[in-house]
This record gives sequence, structure tokens and C-alpha cells, in this order.
Amino acid sequence: MDKLSAEQRHKNMAAIRSKDTKPEMIVRRGLWKRGFRYRLNHKRLPGHPDLVLRKYRTCIFVNGCFWHGHKSNLIPTLSPKGEENLYLLTDSECCKIPKTNREFWVAKILRNKERDKEEQKKLASMGWHCITVWECELKPSKREETLDSIAFTLNRIWLQDHQAHVVHYRKMEEEDLQIPMAAEDTPSRKNNNT
Repeated sequence: MDKLSAEQRHKNMAAIRSKDTKPEMIVRRGLWKRGFRYRLNHKRLPGHPDLVLRKYRTCIFVNGCFWHGHKSNLIPTLSPKGEENLYLLTDSECCKIPKTNREFWVAKILRNKERDKEEQKKLASMGWHCITVWECELKPSKREETLDSIAFTLNRIWLQDHQAHVVHYRKMEEEDLQIPMAAEDTPSRKNNNT
């Protein structure tokens, strides 16, 4: 049973924000400090990515571990009557599913995970790269490493998209190499000098 009343639970849930969260602000400040410029929550793109870097054709999603089921394993099981398939999510070190109203939370997290996959497939079909940053990767001990990894990935994407077009010429054959040069004496010239 829930320890909070319905009003208290409603107040707690209403206080949870979807924009300008602490993990998102950490990523935004870290990328800005490294020289990357971006737009926030682009309305025309599927999933309204948290950060959009048009120069790199990249969308960055900053996901909360609980809301998106980070490292949670999906276990298919049968219902007690054996009629339908149910799915159980296991807890992970960064995603603990509540014991109260567990079916609701499992269904919600599964919907979120499925929606994330669909949105990223749509973005990929439109030519966008997607990067997902998890809340647990932004803890102080891992933060700089994660931000450096994002910067490295963005630079690599830019280099791949803007690499020079390489033209391969045919190899020189042996008879092409035996053509006399302009300064060399040709056989007819040698005969005239003697």
C-alpha cells in the first residue's frame, strides 16, 4: 500500500518535470562549454529531442533511468490462467520499480521504451543520428567522461559526414613507366650525335 495519501502522491507526481531537468542541464552546460551549439525540444522532430545539433544532424535524448527502464531486463511470463503473455521488468542498480501498483509502472515503462525505439527509428529514417544519455552516466564520478564521449562522438559524426571525396586512379603499368622523359636522350638523338 502507498504510504502517501492520494493528494500527496498527486502533488509529488505533478512536481516531476519533463524539461529543464538536472541531468539535461548538466549535458547542456557541458556541451556549451565544449563549443557545441544546439536547439532545445525541436517540435517538428519525432519525440521532441532534448537537444538538436543541426550541424551534426544529431539528436540527443537525456533519459531518466527510472522513466525509461535503464538496464531493466524484460522477462516474458504467462498469466496465472495461462491465457496471455505478461512481461515482468527486473530491477537494476539504477532503476528500481515500485512494489505498489507494480503492473501500472511496468506497463508505463514498457510503453516508454517502445516509444523511444519507434521515435529513434523515425529519426534515423530521416537521416538523423541519435545519442541517448542516461541519468546514471551523469553522476559526478562519470560526468566528465560521459561529456567527453559525447563530444568525441559528435566530432566523429561531423568528420564522417564532411570527409573529402577520394578518387582512386588506376595503377601505372610497367610499360607506362618506360616512357622516356623530355630531358633524356632518345635513341634517334644518340645516333645523330656520333
